[in-house]
Amino acid sequence: MTVPEDALRKYRKAGKIAAEVRKETETFVREGMSIIDLCEKVESVIAKKGGKPAFPCNVSVNEIAAHYTSPPQDRRLIPENSIVKVDIGVHIDGYIADTAVTICFNPEYEPLVHTAEEALAKAIEILRPGLSISRFGSMIEKTIKNRGFKPVSNLTGHKIGRYLVHAGKALPNVSHFSFSKIDVGEIYATEPFVTVGNAAGKVQSESDTYIFRFTKQKFLQDQYAKRLLLYVQKNFHSLPFTERWLRGAVPQNHYKMAFAELLSSKSIMSYPVFVEASEKPVAQAEHTVLIVEDGCLVLT
Repeated sequence: MTVPEDALRKYRKAGKIAAEVRKETETFVREGMSIIDLCEKVESVIAKKGGKPAFPCNVSVNEIAAHYTSPPQDRRLIPENSIVKVDIGVHIDGYIADTAVTICFNPEYEPLVHTAEEALAKAIEILRPGLSISRFGSMIEKTIKNRGFKPVSNLTGHKIGRYLVHAGKALPNVSHFSFSKIDVGEIYATEPFVTVGNAAGKVQSESDTYIFRFTKQKFLQDQYAKRLLLYVQKNFHSLPFTERWLRGAVPQNHYKMAFAELLSSKSIMSYPVFVEASEKPVAQAEHTVLIVEDGCLVLT
């Protein structure tokens, strides 16, 4: 399978923007910073550079591993001595680049961050057509454990498709039995998640949900729910979104009931916040890659 030239050009552009935003983000994240300000700054920089967010900026602090973005009027701040994962998605016409960086304000956690980065480097070194997904997971797990840390077993990298952040195949960070192999022309986000050696090494879902995605057209009774769903479909397709992005879509006094109907009808689904089960800190590193004949090409 080969990627059409027009699609590849858009993947490259999305990847270039994502990489630039990731590097800029490292320069402005600060202890005590408002998380909503960080999310909205990242998203606005993406837009200024000519892209669109492929999903809400994720800012996952300490034991929170993934899927935290600020809800409207969020009052949370970046804590002192914290470890902060910033996960950034960019798309051009539905062609997605996904990247993440861990910013560390606690010297104790620096080796954790370096291990996630080493595991990512190993992933890039070994990804090539014909590689079994089982072998991939085993090698990433070995890289992490050799440093005295533990991979998060139930968070994985993922194949990417047009308007699809998760397009089927997963790239595990642990030894995992699978008959699947890597194929030329596939696009993957590879993202090792690493925690400390005495942690549970897995995440659990919290009840809080701040990220949503359109799933299916359903019968809706409320006219404002219908209008809100049309807005979601038109603006985000099947990509994840946040309530922050729905401001002004329907009159404010009708919004709460309309949004509740979208959830209850299962017109949209929600992503739970993932927290390390033993509440230990987590680091993450991520690139999007294109599988080519002799290895992989890093797009971010």
